[in-house]
Amino acid sequence: MIEKKTQTIIVTGASWGDEGKGKIVDYLASEADIVARFQGGNNAGHTVVVKGEKYKFHLIPSGAIKNKTIVIGNGVVIDPKVLFEELNMLESRGFTPSLKISDTAHVIFPFHILLDGIEEETKGNYAAGTTKRGIGPTYSDKAARYGLRVFDLLDESIFRPKFNRLYELKLKQYKALTGKTEDWDLDREEIIQNYLEYGKKMKPYVISSAYYLNSLLDKGKRILFEGAQGCLLGIDHGMYPFGTSSNTWAGGVPGGCGVSPTRIEKIIGVIKAYTSRVGGGPLPTELEGDLAHQIREQGHEYGTTTGRPRRVGWIDLVALKYACMINNYNALAITMLDALEGVNPVKLCVGYKYNGKIMDSWPIHSEIIKKCITEYIEMPGWAARPAEEWSNIAKQGFDSLPDEIKNYICKIEEILGVPISVISIGPNREDTILKEQFWD
Repeated sequence: MIEKKTQTIIVTGASWGDEGKGKIVDYLASEADIVARFQGGNNAGHTVVVKGEKYKFHLIPSGAIKNKTIVIGNGVVIDPKVLFEELNMLESRGFTPSLKISDTAHVIFPFHILLDGIEEETKGNYAAGTTKRGIGPTYSDKAARYGLRVFDLLDESIFRPKFNRLYELKLKQYKALTGKTEDWDLDREEIIQNYLEYGKKMKPYVISSAYYLNSLLDKGKRILFEGAQGCLLGIDHGMYPFGTSSNTWAGGVPGGCGVSPTRIEKIIGVIKAYTSRVGGGPLPTELEGDLAHQIREQGHEYGTTTGRPRRVGWIDLVALKYACMINNYNALAITMLDALEGVNPVKLCVGYKYNGKIMDSWPIHSEIIKKCITEYIEMPGWAARPAEEWSNIAKQGFDSLPDEIKNYICKIEEILGVPISVISIGPNREDTILKEQFWD
C-alpha cells in the first residue's frame, strides 16, 4: 500500500499579526506546488529576507519569490493598483510570478479608502486603528451584497451599472458621515475607465479558484495556504471590534478558497518570542519605557504596511492557548528569539485574573480583558550575540541553541500543549531550525 503524502498545510498567525508568517511560508513553500492566500487585503504586510535582500508583500502571496504558482483566493479583497505595483516590483527584480486570481474576490475602490478613515473617526474609543486601506468598507459591501468582484471588471456591460449603484450609495454615505458633498473629488467616469483598464490587465490571471485548487488536489499537488494578520484579530474569534474584517484563523480557508475542511491535513501557527501588535484595544502584557524600546529596536518592530511603531509586551500564553484551541495546531513556529537577546529575566504570562478569579480561558471581550490582571513566571534570559553567531547556531541545529532558549521553548510547549517545530533566530531564510518535516 502506498502511503499518502501530505498535500495541504495552513499557516496562520497565532496572535496579533506580524509574527513572521512571511518567512515561515517562504521556508515551507520549497516543497509546495501552490501557495494560496485566503483572506485580508493590502492591510497585511509580509517581509521575506533572502540572502540579505528584503521583499515586502501586501497582496501577493509570499511564495512568489520561490517561483511557485500563487493564488489570490476569493476571501481576499484586492486593490488593483497595489496588485500591479507589487507585480512590477517583482518583475523589476527578476521574478515573473505564475499568478492566479479568483474571479469572485472583491475589489477595493478609492471611495472605500476615503470612507475607511472617516468611519474610523466616528468610532471614538472603539476605533480599531486600521491601516485606512479600504479593507473594512469593502468587506462591509461584500456582506451587504453591494460589492463588485473581479469578474465584474472584465465586462463593461456588467461593470458599469453595478459600479454606478455602488458609487451613488457611497456618495450618500459620505454625505451622511460628513454632512457635505462639495469636497467629494472622486470622478465617476475616471474611476470607471481606470478599473476597466485594470480588468483588461487582470484578465489573463483570472480563474475559478475553488475549481482550480480542488482539481489540483485531485491531481496530487501540494498547496500551502497563507493567512494574513493573526487569529486574535479575526472578525469572529478575535478581539472585536479591535481587529480586522476577515476570518484570520484556519477556518478561513474553506470560505476564502473553497477547499473543504476535510481536505486540510496540517495547520501551523506562528508565534513570536514576545507579543507585538499595531492598532487599538487592550494589550495585557504591554511594556513601556526602556525595555519596550529595546525589544522594539532589536525586533525592528515597525509595520510593514504603515511603518507605525508596534506595541510590544511579554509573550501571552493565555491568548496563545485560545489560538491553539480554535485552530487545533499540529505544530508551532516561533520567531524573533534573537530580538530578546540581552533581556534578563524574560517573563511569560500564564494567567489572567478577573474580579479576583483566574480566568479559564482568554476572555475575548475587550471590556473584560482591559480589567484583567496578568500573572507571570520568570525565566533566565540569554546573552546578546552577533548576527553571524545566530546564523551559525541555526546551521548547527536545535542542540546548539543556548540552554536558556531551549528551556524557554520547552516551557511554552508544556503550557500550550503543542510542539514548537520551527525555530527562527534571524531574518534570513537560512536562520531557521526545523525539528520535523511537514511535507512527509
